[in-house]
Amino acid sequence: MIKQKEVERSIIKTYRKEIWHNFIKSLKDYQLINEGDRIMVCISGGKDSFLLAKCIQELQRHGKIHFEAHYVCMDPGYNQYNRDYIEDNADDLGIPLEIFETNIFNAVSSGDFKNPCYFCARMRRGYLYKQAQSLACNKIALGHHFDDVIETTLLSMFYGSEIKTMMPKLHSENYKGIELIRPLYQVKEEAIIRWRDANNLTFINCACRFTEGCSLINDGTSKRKVIKEFIKTMRKDNPHIDHNIFVSMHNVNLDCVIKYKLHNKEMSFLDDYEKDMPPIK
Repeated sequence: MIKQKEVERSIIKTYRKEIWHNFIKSLKDYQLINEGDRIMVCISGGKDSFLLAKCIQELQRHGKIHFEAHYVCMDPGYNQYNRDYIEDNADDLGIPLEIFETNIFNAVSSGDFKNPCYFCARMRRGYLYKQAQSLACNKIALGHHFDDVIETTLLSMFYGSEIKTMMPKLHSENYKGIELIRPLYQVKEEAIIRWRDANNLTFINCACRFTEGCSLINDGTSKRKVIKEFIKTMRKDNPHIDHNIFVSMHNVNLDCVIKYKLHNKEMSFLDDYEKDMPPIK
């Protein structure tokens, strides 16, 4: 109980500016939580999702908006060590964890996939939507943070040949009435790491069977890792690079874009080019 109170106090007091303020700002800026919402808060076992759970709990205790929250962990086939680790952390932090079982790891390991991580992520998302539906929740809260957002922005450009970002909320295409929200959208990973370390907390990073030995470390092999290092390098020359990337997706000038898509319809600057031509005097 003492540990739980210290962790909660640190969010509201010690890291009020870096974490709590930006958490609340995200909720307000993007209208993420409304009166009467039933929210399924997803806990993967990592630092981000556990912080999200604690922020949601604090919002329920001290906020003016009334909503329900279910703190849910999907077990895709964890080994017993990782399963116990997640449950112990939830107990220590006072989070009423609801765990539901799936066979995702078995399905992925038995298939021949060029990108098992992508397939695993797709399966996880489907199971989460189904679980939210079974709990009659209208929103699913995920622990993606500021750094995830700017990394996704560059990933789409460098590897996907398109300009798009990770959205703060979006409607499910296949599960009507369910929204996915990201309340830590403006919380930087650096602040989350300092919060974790200051409270002497340890969380799992990777519990996948494909990387079985890395339960408490990062594998560092993904394209996202490359982008993270790229941003780190750029930061040496421009300390505002993170902020600039983030704000760029709030400040898109369509008058200076060759082509873009709107509701799956492709638009071109040529469509109205002649119409916009200034009159000849």
